[in-house]
Amino acid sequence: MIICCGEALIDFIPTPDGSAYRPCPGGSILNIAVGLGRMQVPVGFLSRLSNDLFGDLLSDHLLRDQVNLHFCPRIDGQTTLAFVSLRDELGVEPQYAFYATGAVDREMTVEDLPKQFENEVLALHFGSISLVLEPGATALETLMKRESRKKVLTLDPNVRPALISDVENYRLRFSRWVSLVDILRLSQVDFAYLYPGKDIIELLPEWFNAGLSLIILTQGENGSSAYLPNGTQVFVPAPKVKVKDTVGAGDAYFSAALAFLYDHGKLSDRSLISGMNAKELKACLLFASKAAAINCTREGANPPSRHEMD
Repeated sequence: MIICCGEALIDFIPTPDGSAYRPCPGGSILNIAVGLGRMQVPVGFLSRLSNDLFGDLLSDHLLRDQVNLHFCPRIDGQTTLAFVSLRDELGVEPQYAFYATGAVDREMTVEDLPKQFENEVLALHFGSISLVLEPGATALETLMKRESRKKVLTLDPNVRPALISDVENYRLRFSRWVSLVDILRLSQVDFAYLYPGKDIIELLPEWFNAGLSLIILTQGENGSSAYLPNGTQVFVPAPKVKVKDTVGAGDAYFSAALAFLYDHGKLSDRSLISGMNAKELKACLLFASKAAAINCTREGANPPSRHEMD
């Protein structure tokens, strides 16, 4: 099983005419859990869900896609809400306004963490706003430290600048996370925010020395690249599709990449990830790119099911 640790929220997506907003289950961590469930990968969700009507919507959404909620208690309180602004210009990422003060997922503490995981838990995924908003951010970073090098850990920061009050401190914290995890996925926008003026090639030696086994850089319509410590590098172009919107595309990409690694037995040991050859790595990226492309042909975060990938 892969456990996805972090936020579940409601995205309010504008209707096509812009006159109203439609509530949709969302949050990067939830999206990746759902993407894995649709790929028929055993997956669980670690967070807290509200007992309110939005919590019911999130719970139903997760259970419908076979996501295990053993590590996700229901709590009295409010659900995190996010309003999404979609731009017509090609390649412009959606903008978000978050309302999370007092939300039950944000208020998770170290005391809420499971004491241990059974052997069937192979990997833990972290990222997004759940690593920014306190006290939940500290709780999840504590879990990351505890499980580092015991389980395969994956990270997708999914940077949301509107929530980051201290940019330099966030960059320092990101460096700590990199030293704890095994797989890192960054969008080009994330990378530019974290390392302005840098080229990713400059960072590879430092990151691999810190312990990373696989680095993936996604660049939207310009394709994606991946890097291994043994010097293997691959690039795949993005499939050409008619884009409806790009909400959740990065999450669909990474959940499919993790599903590929799970299906090919790479998540049982970090050495199996770093030891992949170029052919295996390219196949992983092609599979992930196809999933992201399918997501982009529909509204909101809506990753494909396994049968849609055949």
